Amino acid sequence: MALGREELDRPTRGLALSGLSAGLDIGFGPLFMLVLLSVAAGVWGEPTLRLVTGAIYSVGFVFVVLSGTELFTEHTTLAVLPVLNGDAGVADLGRLWGVVYATNIVGGMAFAVGMVVFGPAYGIIEPSAFARLARPLVSHSALPTFFAAVLAGWLMGLLSWMVTSVEGSMARIALVVAVTTIIGFGHLPHSIAGNVEVFAGLVASSAITVPDYVRFLGLATVGNVVGGTIFVALLKYGYVTSGLTE
Repeated sequence: MALGREELDRPTRGLALSGLSAGLDIGFGPLFMLVLLSVAAGVWGEPTLRLVTGAIYSVGFVFVVLSGTELFTEHTTLAVLPVLNGDAGVADLGRLWGVVYATNIVGGMAFAVGMVVFGPAYGIIEPSAFARLARPLVSHSALPTFFAAVLAGWLMGLLSWMVTSVEGSMARIALVVAVTTIIGFGHLPHSIAGNVEVFAGLVASSAITVPDYVRFLGLATVGNVVGGTIFVALLKYGYVTSGLTE
């Protein structure tokens, strides 16, 4: 709760720079996934390729969590706790969410454009890999996409909750890799990492359209907020405070 209060008190400029950095850094996961898809597609079997790309997906999250930059899906849990406890207002939460979310998205879009421009030119990404990576995130109807996003937000909320109680870099890395590999392997919609994947597909391929991107981002964002806020923040706060009052 103290960590959430500290983040809510941070100046807007600091939040924006940190959020921009996180949006850029998380792009390394999709980048390495695209490289692997370009090299191993047609060589590895689909189960192996999916498992390894799921593990590589975690790289960007490791960079973000260990560097301490601001990721929106962490704050759907941590920043809610001081509000529930009456130590901060809804306006404080709205400022934090708004600044971090917007700068995460802008940073991710910039990274995605860089991948599309330089990846194929440098010979490390096949152009067809962009649509292949993005398609699983935009190919489902609204309700399944939303519920999958709730699961992703739930997992990220658990991660943000647990990582504050883990000491040592190796333990934190292991925790981040374990949780985010599940998200990557399941193609669960994460609004910030998925923004990089789908926006790159939009820029690189006609197979991904603007409505596809807008629909994905909206469903993923709302689902992530519901998962992190209701299934982690509210429940954890409820049982912690109940334990204190017994």
